[in-house]
Formats: sequence, structure tokens, C-alpha cells
Amino acid sequence: MLLFEHRLAERGCLLLWLLPSILRAQASEEPRPTGTPCEQSPTKVSCKGVGLHKFPEELGQGVKYLELSNNFIRNLSGSHMPGFGQLEYLDMCFNQLEAVSATTLAQLPQLRSLLLRSNRLDRNYHANGQAFHVLRNIEVLDLSANNLESHMAGWYISNLTRLRTLDLSGNKMTRLPAGIFRSVPRLRKLDLSNNYIMEIEEGAFEALEELEVVNLALNSLHCISGFSLTQLRVLNLSHNALELFISEEGAEPYLLQVLDLSHNRLLYFPELPKAHYLTHLNLSNNLIASLLPGSHHPGEFVLHYKEMARFNRTLHTMAGLTHVADLDLSNNQLQLFPFTFFHSLGSLHSLSLARNCLQDVAGDSLANGTEPSDRSHAPPERAALSVRSLDLHSNAFRVLPRWFFESLPQLETIDLSSNSLQPCKSQGSDWGGNSGGGSHMPVPGDTCTPFYNVPHLKHLSLRKNNITRLHPYAFNQTSLLSLDLSGNKDLFVSKEALAGLEFSLQKLSLRGNQMDNSKAELPCLDTLKVLDLSGNNLSLLPTGLFCSPLESLDVRNNNLPTLEKTAFVSWSRSLKDVSIAGNPFSCCSLAWLDTLQAAGVGVQDLDEALCSYRDESRNFSAKITSNPWWLCPRPKGTSSLALLVVVTSLCFLSSGACCLLKKGQKSRGCAGLQSNRVGVLPRHPRREEPAEVKPADSITKV
Repeated sequence: MLLFEHRLAERGCLLLWLLPSILRAQASEEPRPTGTPCEQSPTKVSCKGVGLHKFPEELGQGVKYLELSNNFIRNLSGSHMPGFGQLEYLDMCFNQLEAVSATTLAQLPQLRSLLLRSNRLDRNYHANGQAFHVLRNIEVLDLSANNLESHMAGWYISNLTRLRTLDLSGNKMTRLPAGIFRSVPRLRKLDLSNNYIMEIEEGAFEALEELEVVNLALNSLHCISGFSLTQLRVLNLSHNALELFISEEGAEPYLLQVLDLSHNRLLYFPELPKAHYLTHLNLSNNLIASLLPGSHHPGEFVLHYKEMARFNRTLHTMAGLTHVADLDLSNNQLQLFPFTFFHSLGSLHSLSLARNCLQDVAGDSLANGTEPSDRSHAPPERAALSVRSLDLHSNAFRVLPRWFFESLPQLETIDLSSNSLQPCKSQGSDWGGNSGGGSHMPVPGDTCTPFYNVPHLKHLSLRKNNITRLHPYAFNQTSLLSLDLSGNKDLFVSKEALAGLEFSLQKLSLRGNQMDNSKAELPCLDTLKVLDLSGNNLSLLPTGLFCSPLESLDVRNNNLPTLEKTAFVSWSRSLKDVSIAGNPFSCCSLAWLDTLQAAGVGVQDLDEALCSYRDESRNFSAKITSNPWWLCPRPKGTSSLALLVVVTSLCFLSSGACCLLKKGQKSRGCAGLQSNRVGVLPRHPRREEPAEVKPADSITKV
């Protein structure tokens, strides 16, 4: 026994002595990371966001695309990059790069695209720029967000003769000196946005004869005079401080197609006499107060530019804009809508004058440069505009002249929300809705706007116009597809107000009008698919709509205690979704929900919908999804004793079934009832399987 204990002690000492060696051996056998955690294919390697601190090595031969963005690489100095001689695309955005050597870049002779956004290239810029001189074949260069000043940016691109695309956005450039782009004559796309550029010297772009796209947004430019880049296709000057824009006089036409001058301080329409190819012009968010020739800005702004002497604000400004299809003048200070100003825009399809101060429409000739004395009722001279979509929302219109829609024969969509327009009663409604021949004759002192007999109009918004009454046949012979009448408090829709829309209207919104049952006498609309009745005081659904093939219905925030089963039986084949929350539904009258769910209709806000019940003179509420029918009183004629007998019988039957199962399957235990549904209870309004019964204290008290 003593010998055994002695040998055991010896073995214990031996094990303790060998323990460090064993641990070292186990550590040496642990798998080590092999290579970098990059995604690699034969020609593409992506090491995005893998925590690299230096340029990866030995990733294989023939790689053409390498992504190293979102790492911690600080320099490319002295890096040995075997196998990257075929590299064409290198992305090193969002690193900490501050040093680049010519020796390293010389190993990338085929490099075409170099992306270096959000690095620290303002440091060591002189040495780095010198290294860039070896990039003879570079075509795409991104130097954005590197804190570069103007002279730094100029040095980086000083020898890149094949450069096509250059991104210098998000830097600290304050000026563009003459000749800054002299070394990149083949440049086509230039992004200078989000800098602090206040001055562009004459000749800055002179060498760029192939330049097509320029982005100067988000800078501090005050005046553009002598704009002579006739070859440009796209120019973005938005979000500056421009007060004046004048193009250079010359015989060569401009090729400009898209011009964005939004979010500036322009007081007048820009002068672009030879922009024959312009299709999109954005002048929104400026200070333009008038489109009339010879008009003066009513405010205190005075321009002190020598170029103002030759600035000719006449209608010939628009003469060359024959291809403009999209014109945005929203959010300016316009008070008058002059039809004549837009006469020469024969291709104009979309016009926005939203969020101005428009009160009147001028239709007579404006050649003399004066505003007409009787603007609203003067019939326009050849004032047929090709506009298809017109946005006039958030203005101050109280009435539109009767010739307004006649002068827009191709108009399909108009947004007149947030004005003060009142629809007229159709003058032909007294004889069956056929508008008489004099329905569009000028009527002095009109206080309403005719929306009938506009055959091409498809989409109309009259939201928030303070409309209190919709007269019969208000939209007769106007085959609307969608109509928005929401936000008109206490709106009264007369019985025949929507007459004439029975076979065309597909979408109707009466949201937030606080209408009760007597104010919503809607007719049968045979093609209506989308109906919004939310935000009203309805306790019943309009019966006239039961014939409509509705697909979407919104009745949120009304006074509906139930939804008529008749309606949902009628809509069962077409209805796809409903929204119902915010109504005082009764927990004991939810059969309509069974009908909906049986038809496969989706209830979008079922989890938010509540119902109420009364218990001992108190009102309680519960979620509809909790199936609270067990709280409701039983139907009359049902005996409590009979109910008890039925329940007891079911319990015995269930217990017997469990015992039989236990005999047949001895390995399984006899479980209790898994469902609380009792199929033979007296008929109840809710036949759906209830959820788990919640304690009384979990029910919310109203």
C-alpha cells in the first residue's frame, strides 16, 4: 500500500513537471488564421470592414477589383504588392490614409479607378500629389471629404491627363482659380458640391471642352454671369446664394438638358435665351415674385451687379425653352399666374407653382408688361398650354376663372389642396346632369370654381379647401379616377354630389372631415376600389357603397359600434384589406370580424383595435384580438342548469377519451384539455376559437 502511494506521488510530480510542455503543445496545435478574412474570386477581392491596418499581400494573381474600404490603413508608402499588376479598380474609402508613395503606385500601371473618399489626404499633400503623377492611366478619381483646400486639390490632379470623372465634394475649397483644371482636359463629370466656393475665376473651366456634368450644389456662389459652358448637359447649382444667373451671349447654342437652381435667392427668372435642349428646370425655393416682363421685386432686395445693365427681363427669355418638359417654380413669392408667360413652352408637361402666394390667374396678353385690370375673367388669347400635371397646392386661390380648364386641354392631374376653392353646382344638373351650352360663360362676381365638363381630368385634389357643401353634379362629365376631398371640416356631400362619377371613380378620400351619417349620402360607385372614410363621425357605413367593388377600406377613428355584415358580404369577393382602429366596437357584436376573416380580408391594424363591454354599470375595453366574448351576456332562453349539464357532460366525455388513449398508449400521459372551445354551447355572436382567457385585472378599464 505504501509502495502504491509512493508511485502515485511520483506520477503526480511527473505530470506537474510535464504540464507546461503539454499546454505549449496544445497551444501549438490550435488552428491559426490563414490569410485575411476577405471574400475572393478569380478577379475580385473584397476586404471591406475587416480591420486591416496595412495593404494586404499575396491575395493571388490576376486581381482586377480590390475593395479595402472601412479599414484602418494609414499609408501606402513602401508597400510591396506582388500580383496586383493587373489591378484596375481600387477602393480605399473611409480609411486613415495620409501617405502615398510613387514607388507603391508605380506597381499599379493598369489602375483606372481610385476611390479615396474620407481619408486624411490634406496631410502630406505635396508628397502625395507628386506620387499621383505616376497614375498615367487613371480615369476615375474620388478625393471627396479629405479636407482639401483649393490649391491642394489642384496639385493632386495636376498631371492626370486621362481623367474622366473627378469627385472633390465635401472638401474645404473656397475658390476655383483660372487653370485649375488645365491638366485634365478630357474631364466629363465633375463634382464640387458641399464646399465653400465663393468665386469662380474666368477661365477656370476653359480647358474642359468635353465637360458634360457639373455639380456645384451646397456652396456659397452669389452670381453667375457669363455662363459659357455650352457643351454642358447637367448643371446643379442648388443650395447656393445665387441672386443672378445670366448666360453668355453667343451664336453657339447650349446643349444643357438639366438645370437645378433651387434653394437660392433668385429674384427673377434666369435668362437662358439659347437653351434649346433644356428639358428639366428647377427654380423652387427662390425669391421670384413675378414672371411678368419689366416687373420689379417688391421687397428690399437690390442687386449691385454690373451685369444687371444687360439683363433683359422680357418674354424672349422663354422663347428658346421649347423643349422644357418639367418646370418647378414652387416655394417662391409669386402672386399672379400668367398664362402668356408659358405660351412658348410647347413641350411643358409638368408644372409646379405650389407654396407660392398665388391669388389670381392672368389670361390676357402681357406684351405691354402690365398686369391686367380684370384678370380673373379675361379670356386668354391662344392660351392653350400642353401641361398634363399641375401642382397649385398651398396658395391663396379663392376662385379659378371659368376658362381655366379650357386653356389646359391636356390636363390630367391637378393638386389644388390647401387653397380656398368652392366647387360650383353644375348649371345643367336641373335637366339630368347634361351641362348646358352656357355653362362656361363668364359670370361676374363668381365665388365658386366649375369642376364639371373637364373631360381629360383624371386626378383632382381639393384637400383642405374649407369646402362646406358639395353641390349636386359638381363633377359631372369629368371622368375622374381619383378624388381627394379630405380635410374639409363639416363637409356636406349632397345626395347627387358625385353623380356622373359612377362609372369612372376608383379612389375616393373623405378623410378627416368630421362628417356624420347625414352628411355622407354617397351613391353607388360601380368602379370604386379605394375608399378612405377615416377621421369622421360615422356610426353607419354609407349603404350606397355596398355595390362598389372595394379592395381597400379605411374607417379608422369613427363612431362605428359594428360593421354591417351586409356590406362585407357584398365586398367579400373584392375586399383585400381594411383599417378599423379607433371605433367604439361592442365586444358582444363581432360577427362581422368572423365574416372578414373567413373571406381572407387582411385587417391592417387588428392589434390596435379595441372593443368595449359593460359590467356592473362600468365600461371596460379590451383588445379585439383577445376574443372577449365570454364576458358577454348569454342569449335569452338559455338555462344556466342546461349549460352546466352540457359542460359537465363534455368534461366526462373528455376524461373518458383520455383514459382510453392512456390504455392504448401506455407510454404517454393523459394530458388535460388543450382547447377551451366548447362546440355545443348555445349559439353565440362570436363563433371563433377564443384565445387564452385573461384575468379580470388584466382588462383595461375605460
